[in-house]
Amino acid sequence: MDSRNKLNAWIIIQARVGSSRLPAKVLKIIQGKTVLEHDIERCLRIRRADGVVIATTRESEADKIIQVCKKFPPEKVKYYCGSVDDVLSRYYESAQMVGANAIVRITSDCPLLDPVMVDSMIDMFWGKNNNSKCIDYLSNLEPRSFPKGLDTEIFSFFALECAHKEAQLPRDREHVTTYIRSRPDIFPRANFAQKDNQSGMRWTLDYPEDFEFIKKVYDCLYPKNPEFTSADILSLLEKHPDIILLNQTRSQR
Repeated sequence: MDSRNKLNAWIIIQARVGSSRLPAKVLKIIQGKTVLEHDIERCLRIRRADGVVIATTRESEADKIIQVCKKFPPEKVKYYCGSVDDVLSRYYESAQMVGANAIVRITSDCPLLDPVMVDSMIDMFWGKNNNSKCIDYLSNLEPRSFPKGLDTEIFSFFALECAHKEAQLPRDREHVTTYIRSRPDIFPRANFAQKDNQSGMRWTLDYPEDFEFIKKVYDCLYPKNPEFTSADILSLLEKHPDIILLNQTRSQR
């Protein structure tokens, strides 16, 4: 990544209606809004990002995703319709559309995302690229210390463009960053971690039990404080450990 460039970091969220384990999960309603709306609202609180792109597909059902995007200011929330299976090309074309030189990858099944954590990650990514320790990839996954559901990856447009041009394996086209992560000699990387290991917690949305967990968290916190934080969630779970039981069986998988 060229550290001489001005930071132009965009959050790109892959989203589509299809989901085998929890159909249309991004359109499920919590506190009067879709999961995708909550995703976007939390991402818009990330101060260091220039905006959000929803990378959806050319499927007819993608119109439901687009209608959600249109509820937000178009200068801050954009959408791009690309390939269903080639998610890597969707990311590349989305990043190209907004001229991003840093891409923040977040998936649409993370409605409990922590904006403060992501801001800190962007600062770390950009800081390293303005000194002698330039990196092309940063995540909070290697090893994981945050709850599953706060997963975040940041990578340079250079790395994304290389992957888009060179990756041939279907898994690399589907999972976006596997090509980059498997080549640390070409794409230097770093990990973002915290002292407390909370990796055993499950805050992601993949199964019906996860929806019940996340809905309960929102029902308890959102009405009084729509900008609730990870600290608020942890405090809630400490006071009401029964909420953890809602998707605990999935946490063990």
